[in-house]
Amino acid sequence: MAVEQLDIHLVLMMPEILVAIMAMALLLLSAWTHKGGAGVIHWLTMMTIVAVVLVIQVGSGTATTFGGQFITDDFSRYVKIVMCLGMVLPVLMSADYIRGHGMDGGEYHVVTMFAMLGGMIMASSGGFLILYLGLELMSLSLYVLAAWRRDDRCSSEAGLKYFVLGSVASGLLLYGISMVYGVTGGTGFAEVASFLGKPEGHGSQLLALGVVMILAGMGFKIAAVPFHMWAPDVYQGAPTPVTAFMSVVPKVAAIAALFRILFDVFPTYHVQWVPILQLFAVLSMAVGAFGGLVQTNIKRLLAYSSIGHVGYMLIGLVANSQAGAQGVLVYITIYLFMTVGVFGLIIAFDRQGLGENISDYQGLARKQPVMAFVMAMFMFSMAGIPPLAGFIGKFSIFMAAVKGGFIPLAVVGVLFSAVGAFYYIRVVKVMYFDQPEGEFKVTLSGGGFVVVSLSLFMIFFWGILPGDLLAWTGA
Repeated sequence: MAVEQLDIHLVLMMPEILVAIMAMALLLLSAWTHKGGAGVIHWLTMMTIVAVVLVIQVGSGTATTFGGQFITDDFSRYVKIVMCLGMVLPVLMSADYIRGHGMDGGEYHVVTMFAMLGGMIMASSGGFLILYLGLELMSLSLYVLAAWRRDDRCSSEAGLKYFVLGSVASGLLLYGISMVYGVTGGTGFAEVASFLGKPEGHGSQLLALGVVMILAGMGFKIAAVPFHMWAPDVYQGAPTPVTAFMSVVPKVAAIAALFRILFDVFPTYHVQWVPILQLFAVLSMAVGAFGGLVQTNIKRLLAYSSIGHVGYMLIGLVANSQAGAQGVLVYITIYLFMTVGVFGLIIAFDRQGLGENISDYQGLARKQPVMAFVMAMFMFSMAGIPPLAGFIGKFSIFMAAVKGGFIPLAVVGVLFSAVGAFYYIRVVKVMYFDQPEGEFKVTLSGGGFVVVSLSLFMIFFWGILPGDLLAWTGA
């Protein structure tokens, strides 16, 4: 009996291998040095991510390894670079926060790297098993990060809620994968797609149910409604740098995985999954818009904002086109800088014992007009107001929907965007028109200044001159 030889090209996995080796090396270093080596681990972490970005950029073209289970292409490379930025920027801006809250044992950076490693594996997944492997590596790391501050009841509660609900979602996803395997006899994306291209691959109700359960499991990971219930509590309870990381990297990884699943595996089942994603998109935009109106805690507000942003990203998936895919990549790139910029300012307020409640920002413009201006620009960009980059992101998504024939969905998106703008503007109103309640002097750390300045520059630059970003994502 002939044995099929598995193609193994480890060079295609060099970014993931580098992250894994350095994470384990830093774990050993943290055990040997305890808190004395926390600063070294902090800088080694950032140097590792920079090296990973350089390694990613060396590659070109499309190639597979491990029997097609792992794919490297331009799409995965771009998404991985976004994830690397989504990790290194929060790490850079949160050094003081980590020291001040007793999180500087070194293990924090290691667990964060493992979470990013899981996301990178998801982006390159060529089969359901490796997708699930990456998803669980990322999820388990995030559960730990959310509950990192063991002396904080809110943080422990956030981690427990995230773990319990995340376990249910993982079960749904795995059950859906088992249904797909039961019908098609394979777990590789190419195998399943090949089976679905045959006459016997059409009309299976069990397969359709499997697709629905997979979408439900992935919907939890991106906090799409109705699987969003964990997001506000976890965003509020988790340490602020973790919330910043959690707002970007898991969403980018899950959106990339959805692209793989829907466009590489189930393009012939678009009649089933397009209406489901439309429903998710509308509900997410609605809950994100109206849920944020009543929030008094800015991290909870940003949780509902994140839910709304997921709704807009799903519109790009619904468009089911090259323009839709490009629109989503544009959106997640801009969303990265808007999000880390806002959280950079929240961390600066935290240094003064402030920043959790919106009322903490009362009269900020009278005391520190530059800080208020920067926060206002991030709020306006999230609202999608031109000439800031947030407008370009939403415009790309809505135009893709219109070109795809989903005009009502685009109109609904515009309406909910207008509703959601109210709570962003409310933050600006508090800063500029309310009276300050006390004296405070908010300062950014060195890393925080770099991250916030870079984020502010990018939302202005891409808002006025989006050509380079559109060219990168279009490629």
